[in-house]
Amino acid sequence: MLGEEGTSILGLSESGLNVPISTPHPLPISPETVITAEAGLNLGALADLRAEPLVAVGDSVSQGAPILRDRRRSECIVTAPMSGRVAELEIGAGRRLASLVIHRDERDARHDFETHAAREELAGDGGSAALRQLLQTAGLWMRLRARPFGCVPDGMASSAAIFVMAVDTRPLAPDPRLVLAGEELEKLECGLRVLARLCTGPIYLCQGGRVPEIAVSHPQVRIIRTGRLHPAGLAGTQIHRWSPARPDRVVWEIAVEDVVAIGHLLSNSRLPETRLVAVAGPGLRETRLVRCQPGADLRELCYTHMSPGPRVILSGSVLEGREARWLGFRDRQVTVLERPDSAVPRHWLEAALRRASRAEPIIATAAVEQALGGAMPGMALLRALSVGDDEAVVELGVLSLLEEDMALVDYVTAASPRFSDLLRASLDRIEANA
Repeated sequence: MLGEEGTSILGLSESGLNVPISTPHPLPISPETVITAEAGLNLGALADLRAEPLVAVGDSVSQGAPILRDRRRSECIVTAPMSGRVAELEIGAGRRLASLVIHRDERDARHDFETHAAREELAGDGGSAALRQLLQTAGLWMRLRARPFGCVPDGMASSAAIFVMAVDTRPLAPDPRLVLAGEELEKLECGLRVLARLCTGPIYLCQGGRVPEIAVSHPQVRIIRTGRLHPAGLAGTQIHRWSPARPDRVVWEIAVEDVVAIGHLLSNSRLPETRLVAVAGPGLRETRLVRCQPGADLRELCYTHMSPGPRVILSGSVLEGREARWLGFRDRQVTVLERPDSAVPRHWLEAALRRASRAEPIIATAAVEQALGGAMPGMALLRALSVGDDEAVVELGVLSLLEEDMALVDYVTAASPRFSDLLRASLDRIEANA
């Protein structure tokens, strides 16, 4: 099907589940801007980054300035989330980052990047060297994620397809389309033009089936209308359906707000100061939609808005979020839950013996299939992961998936060990043998 000016539009699927989780009231439409007094790096899945600090404790840094680099891969650079002073910097075993905390100052200094060469290259007929260098220096290359295996792409690599996610069906997630108000749509189109230089195939712009539609005009862009139910708004679901990843056919994904950031960088020579984040969950008195800096202090975002009682703050959704102090590197939502009543924990040996003494079968239900978006035979996949049958895992098309794509399966089955962990172990073995 063709949209305006020849843009292809692909159909939507309604397979999936609605995850019931309460919040005091629906997310607001208009965000408030909140810059917390402290910010820290919470790299999450990027914890294997072998850190080479570009700053030292006590240094003053400008927002957007490079502060960290991977010793093994120079294209992987992390930038300062805000203007301030480096208050804490600790490198742990194996050169892995243990902590990096910045205290905000009043200078409000912002780092300016040299974008002239990249602009000229984008205006020309071909080439991507200057564009790649700019994205890597500005830390935006780290926003790309390659499938299979979920790593940051190599600095000179090209992808067979790129999926731009302008939809998110995680429970209580913000609508990514809220970042496209005003001139931001022009910056999105600029960012898509940059991505087209890095891709040999189509660029899939995934958006919800609701109107109005994000209208863009580019010969490489294909619009995918997704369903309303989770996991339709995950990149893995759409990649598996429309352009499956393989070791010899790498597919990239990126959030629509990060594509806007690319356009913002080329237009203004600076990185955006904030990202859109939802703060929601049953442990709050009010639901918030904020624009805050990356790595924002979750305590400052949440504490004055919590309801009485013990609470736990997750960076991410209720499905795959992790208890944290700082906003995760890729996270765009914060979930506040009521902390379960504390009980005397069992000794680990007693817990292991109890698990080993009774079978815990997974019942074949439609919920398992729906938790995977109806994209693949669910029970066959769970069996293959349970017994470590990597050959069957590959045949079932799981190379398009990552841990987040199995989080709803973990929620439905409550299995131990979690299938998301089994998937990561399988992907690691497949990558090692590739």
